Amino acid sequence: MAVPDKGVHGPLAGVRVVELAGIGPGPFAAMLLADLGADVVRVDRPGGGGLAINPEYDVTNRNKRSVIVDLKAADGADRVLDLVDRADVLIEGYRPGVAERLGVGPGACHARNPKLVYGRMTGWGQEGPLAQRAGHDIAYIAITGTLGMIGNPGEPPTVPANLVGDYAGGSLYLVVGILAALHHAREHGTGQVVDAAIVDGTAHLTSMIHGMLAAGGWQDRRGANLLDGGCPFYGNYETADGGYMAVGALEQQFYDEFSALLGLADEAPARKDLARWGELREAVAARFKARTREEWTAVFEGSDACVAPVLSLTEAPGHPHLAARGTFVDHGGITQPAPAPRFSATPTDIRGGPAQPGADTEDVARDWNVPALMSTPTKEDD
Repeated sequence: MAVPDKGVHGPLAGVRVVELAGIGPGPFAAMLLADLGADVVRVDRPGGGGLAINPEYDVTNRNKRSVIVDLKAADGADRVLDLVDRADVLIEGYRPGVAERLGVGPGACHARNPKLVYGRMTGWGQEGPLAQRAGHDIAYIAITGTLGMIGNPGEPPTVPANLVGDYAGGSLYLVVGILAALHHAREHGTGQVVDAAIVDGTAHLTSMIHGMLAAGGWQDRRGANLLDGGCPFYGNYETADGGYMAVGALEQQFYDEFSALLGLADEAPARKDLARWGELREAVAARFKARTREEWTAVFEGSDACVAPVLSLTEAPGHPHLAARGTFVDHGGITQPAPAPRFSATPTDIRGGPAQPGADTEDVARDWNVPALMSTPTKEDD
């Protein structure tokens, strides 16, 4: 393992990661490792192929470095394997079998570096009837039952952007797997393959719900439960100006404060009477519609009523609490979330903006002692 460079922050300083360029959960996982201090080298393909935005704004490539390798060229695989020789981790997000066909599958990589942690990020997993099928976040979370939980009854399920599948069920589980496998490699000297499938991770996220379902404490339909909008004191309510307030007054002491500040103390006993939940919801909605979001924010400020304004993406960085914590930062003219979580002994930071394709080839070739990166790739004859 490489010796951490002075000035490089984060608990993963000294860990070397090769990221085979892709989109979605793979780059986000690699960004998280980079935020934690790892030296992440993204292997971009000639001509790009990432998000349909200017690479200068692709925040998921921050804190990384980029080289360009044509894996379909005669010496493309060897170039990547030269990096693998010196790496602790590799991340790829191809369909099953593609990395093997390109010459950079687990077998080829472990033959060069037995300690390598080989992270595989897919939607369906490496095997199963759907393994070779194309897909996106919405389909992965659909078959796990997760998408069907979200939204109002009688309406189509609400699409939660790509946060639940790609990032929560995908990227974060890949990172957990990589860190666990890194620990094993350090202890035992052997690497392994981490098969992170979005369907597996997303299903795992519903563990508590499945327990409640088995115990009879959860109904298998939308908008009928404590945490899915069915409960009148756990949901979102429109205000007079078209804004929204989020209410999460689940426990009795929080609910008592909520109902008092809302001016509904007389209706408070309806909390425990499920038959009156509809009546209670109408009363709460009517009260919130009487004032603006700003006015209600002032009413609940400093209380334990568990009520907060629903802010937009552009409003969130200006919230006093988030501003005080530095939850969002400006770097390179882009407002973006700061690295998370936080560490007392090995603080993290944003060391560089989004890696530009191929811009770091010379530096990586020097720092990783891979001079072959500097040579010009030669295409195989068709």
